[in-house]
Formats: sequence, structure tokens, C-alpha cells
Amino acid sequence: MNERASGSLAGPTNEPMMLGDVEVLRVVELEAPFLPAAALVPGMPEQRWRENAEWLAPDFWDPESGRVMAAVQTWVLRSEGRTVLVDTGVGNGRVRPHAPHFADLDTDFLARLASAGVRPEDVDIVVNTHLHADHVGWNTRDEGGNWVPTFPRATYLMPAADHAHFGPRGADEESSDPVFADSVAPVDRAGQTQLWSGTHRIDRHLTLEAAPGHTPGSSVLRLASGADRAVFVGDLLHTPVQILEPGHSSCLCVDPREAAATRVRVLGRAADERELVVPAHFRGAGAAEVRREGGKFAVSRWAA
Repeated sequence: MNERASGSLAGPTNEPMMLGDVEVLRVVELEAPFLPAAALVPGMPEQRWRENAEWLAPDFWDPESGRVMAAVQTWVLRSEGRTVLVDTGVGNGRVRPHAPHFADLDTDFLARLASAGVRPEDVDIVVNTHLHADHVGWNTRDEGGNWVPTFPRATYLMPAADHAHFGPRGADEESSDPVFADSVAPVDRAGQTQLWSGTHRIDRHLTLEAAPGHTPGSSVLRLASGADRAVFVGDLLHTPVQILEPGHSSCLCVDPREAAATRVRVLGRAADERELVVPAHFRGAGAAEVRREGGKFAVSRWAA
């Protein structure tokens, strides 16, 4: 695994890549150092970072600071005449007491979407792989002091289990979670939310599947078109080191053991079926093919 992360998926916006009949591109909201590696993936042997430093740095890990390098980004899919967004980043002007690095941002994300040929009114479907702050932020925008759906025509597909977990406990209550209050509840009030569980077929190329552990409703989006396969895995992976050591979950996982079991299952299918693995936060190429290596996995090649 010594190939450099490179290829057509890199950059704030990029030329699209075709997977069968589905056009795929990404729009980056921000890239920055994240948590120290030892804090983000507790229990991961430090040696695993050091012995793979040649390819982890600089895209995925900074050896000097020990911090994981990460991107917050949206995947844009054009499938069967519709525009689908996979996750919507952090958003601007948010109050985030428990995540100050996501608070009060002022990015040009919507301009980047526009440069990729996507206006808010063009979006047909928004997929939130789960309901954490950095996956739902641009669900809404501030309009005259009120949060309103950013994508006025879109159906927002949200996992029912996460909606129940983060949402209000009673029908007449409001959620105490500020992320739910500003990025989910306004979509609910607009009647644009569609909750799903188990599996949900979007079209003949795209299917959502439950992948719990990181959150109760964490999900993956599978793409199958012609001979091409991909799986958008959300936060099942925060760093490629978790491909090498899939038993180690992040500190952000609600159920680390379940997350690890889900990770092994999803990576196993990806290796067996040659699915391109597309995590939410990988910089560089942004996606990789994986192979089995004993009871673990390795990167066969980066997306090109």
C-alpha cells in the first residue's frame, strides 16, 4: 500500500467520475487537522501509524502533531435524471457547544456546489448517512433569523433510528440537541423528511442499508450500475488505519463493538465484490478499493 492518494476525486470540486451510468463528484466544505490519532481511535497501536507514515502523510495523518487530517465533504450523485447529495457537512453560523471547531463557520460551500453545477433548487434527494453535526449542517440555512431547508425541492432521507435517538422524546417537546434543532427539525416542519429503516431503494442504482454502531441509525449507500460498484460508508471509517485494523472504532461511536462488527462486514463485502469504498472524511483520493489480508484488510488502490 504505497500508492499516493491522487486522482479525479481530489480537490474542493472536481471533474465527475462515472460509475456505470451514475456520475459522482465531491464538493469539499473544509479540510483541517482533527483530533490526535490516539484520541480519535483509542486503542490503536501507535506503531500502526508510524509504520505506515509514508502513505498516511500528509493526506490522512500529520506525524509532527500526531493529528488525523480530515475533510468534511458532500458527494454529489447524478442518477436516473436526479441529483442526490450524500451528507451536507457542517453549515454556517451554527451554535455547537460540544464541537467548537464546527461553530460559527462561514464557508463558501454553496458557491462550490454551484461551481459543480448544482443549485439548491436542483437537488432532488438529500441522504444523511447519520445525524451528526458534520453530516446535516447544510440541510438548512439561515433566512431572516430562521432556519429553513437549503434544498427546497428535495426529499431528505434520514435514518429513523437516528431521528428517534437525537430527536424530542415526546410529540409536544423540542429536542435538546442543537444539531437536531437547527438542521433536522426545520426539515421536518417543512414536510421534506422521509424516515427509513432496514433498507431503502432510491432507484435502480442506489440503495441505503442500515449500518449501526457509529450511531444507532448509521447507514451506508450502495451504488451498483453496470459492472461498477461503490459503497459510501459515512463514518464507518475516519482514517485508513481502520481498514488495516477494523476492530478499532472511533471515540465518536455510540457502540464501538457494534461499529467494529459493521465495519468488518461492510469491508468484507467491498473486498469480495470489488466495491469502491467511499468514506465521508478521507482527503486525497477520497476513495479506495480494498482487499482481504488475513482477517483484516488493506488498500489495493486509490480511486483514480
